[in-house]
Amino acid sequence: MAILKIARMGHPILLARAAEVTDPTAPEIHRLVADMAETMEDAGGIGLAAPQVHVGLRLFVWRTGAGGVSALINPVLEPVGEETEAAFEGCLSIPGLRGAVRRPARIRFRGVDIAGKPVEGEAAGIVARVMQHEADHLDGLLYPMRMQDFTQFGFTEELARAAAAQRAEQEKAP
Repeated sequence: MAILKIARMGHPILLARAAEVTDPTAPEIHRLVADMAETMEDAGGIGLAAPQVHVGLRLFVWRTGAGGVSALINPVLEPVGEETEAAFEGCLSIPGLRGAVRRPARIRFRGVDIAGKPVEGEAAGIVARVMQHEADHLDGLLYPMRMQDFTQFGFTEELARAAAAQRAEQEKAP
C-alpha cells in the first residue's frame, strides 16, 4: 500500500466527470482502493474519491461506523424524501477550510464492491453526507459549489473560535 498525493482545489481533475470503472475486480482497482484507504487514514479524512488522488474513475471510499473502510464503485445516489439538512463540511482537497452545505438527509445508493458484487442500501446522517460529498467529486463538483451562504465558509480554526465565543455568550445570557 502507498500514500497517494491528494489533488487540491484548482487542479483540473477535480472539475472533470470521472469515467466508469469497467472491471471492479481488476488488481489495479484493488490496489487503488487499498491505497486510497491508507491515504484517507493518513490524512485524517472520513471519505476520499478517486479523482482526489489524480485518478479519474468513479469510485470512493469512506470510514464505516465500525471503524473499517468501505468502497463503492460506479455509485448512483438518489435522495429519499424531501428532507434536507445543512452541516459544515471539509475536504482533503480544500485543506483548512469548512463550509455549510445543505444536502438531502437520506439517500438511496447502489453500485458495486471490489468483488464486482452489486451493493445497495439507504444511508442517513454523516454517512449520507459523506457519500454525497464523495459522489460530487465524481461529477467534478467541490462542496463550495453547493454552498448557498458564504458567511458560513471559512478557515476551520476561525469558525471554531467564533462558535466557542458564541457559546460563551449564550451561557452568560440570563
